[in-house]
Amino acid sequence: MKITVHRGQNQIGGSIIEVSTESTRVVFDVGINLDEPECVKIPAIEGLFQGDPLYDAVIISHYHSDHIGLLNYLLGGIPIYIGKQAFSVVQAASSYTNREIMYEPHLFEENESIAIGDLAIYPYRCDHSALDSYMFLITDGQKTILYTGDFRANGRMDYQELLNKLPAVDALIVEGTTLTRETYKNNIEEEELENIAMSKIRDYPGPVFFMTSAMNVERMVTAYNIAHRDHRLFLEDLYSAEILNAVGFNTEERNDIRVFMTGGDMQYEMLQKYPSSKIGKKEISKTRFLMCIRPSMKNYISKLNELMSFENGILFYSMWRGYQEKDDIKNFLDYMTSLGVRIHVLHTSGHADVDTIDRLIRKVSPGMIIPVHTENPGWYEKYDIPVELHNNTINL
Repeated sequence: MKITVHRGQNQIGGSIIEVSTESTRVVFDVGINLDEPECVKIPAIEGLFQGDPLYDAVIISHYHSDHIGLLNYLLGGIPIYIGKQAFSVVQAASSYTNREIMYEPHLFEENESIAIGDLAIYPYRCDHSALDSYMFLITDGQKTILYTGDFRANGRMDYQELLNKLPAVDALIVEGTTLTRETYKNNIEEEELENIAMSKIRDYPGPVFFMTSAMNVERMVTAYNIAHRDHRLFLEDLYSAEILNAVGFNTEERNDIRVFMTGGDMQYEMLQKYPSSKIGKKEISKTRFLMCIRPSMKNYISKLNELMSFENGILFYSMWRGYQEKDDIKNFLDYMTSLGVRIHVLHTSGHADVDTIDRLIRKVSPGMIIPVHTENPGWYEKYDIPVELHNNTINL
């Protein structure tokens, strides 16, 4: 087998990783670079994005744009594989934003092997800030590779249970997003965020706001659990409701969730899907709530503030701190502060910390390490294992 990292080494995101034999070529992930979401640059990879199709499959580890963002640009005729629940999230998000999905993928679930030419590929579901994320074990019957995608051990999945399933491998293609940070710290457990939030809410009797990505389903569950523990209505906008419903978190079956719309005829029609859960601003202003919000809701928030005071309220900012430097988010947080709302960062990483990476390496005992999705690939040289630090084609 051969491994070619077309993109994704010595950077975070934009992953395009090829595994091939003499007769089979498979690509794992086709992501956009994180710094170019507005103007996508298509890599000049022959047979994948230009010329005649030369690849037997593209297999996606999870639905974040730095792993999935180039799917619409693939040459026609190349089969695409993605997790069943992951694609449900993609469909819900695309339907709400009216973005066309220009492919019809094959859907897989854990414990379902994928046969592509002379390669056998085994998906292992792992914990990440994207629901239904996967590692992949790839073998040609002689050599074995593990590609981790993005993963962590601090969510609600049992990491040791995953490790117990993984065999020793000849090569490990492993992410190292958190290794960029100046100080390496163990991640906070996802469930511990609930306890931290509860300790803060006691000091702020006003409204509670929660700011995270609706596609971070596990964090949305954390937000719901906080609302439930504090006997508050959990308020989700239509976009959040569509995402959660797509993965089986049925809003209409829960009496402590309400759905609100922020404007537009299309949203009004969509809101009718939630007859017993829909709620308007006047009713919201009379309740104790935890509301999921985004910067694009500034006008809606302003109108709600005309009906109620936000004094002594708190906003839990539950995303990467670096996003606070973006103008839209910074301006929105400043605006909320001007309304009397305290901002509190409540976040834990969606990526593996040092201990989590170390446990994986020791479990699979790789013959070679290929770092990807990191700006500090040299960190792996501390192991007595060969480390491939350059975007070369590697022969196993």
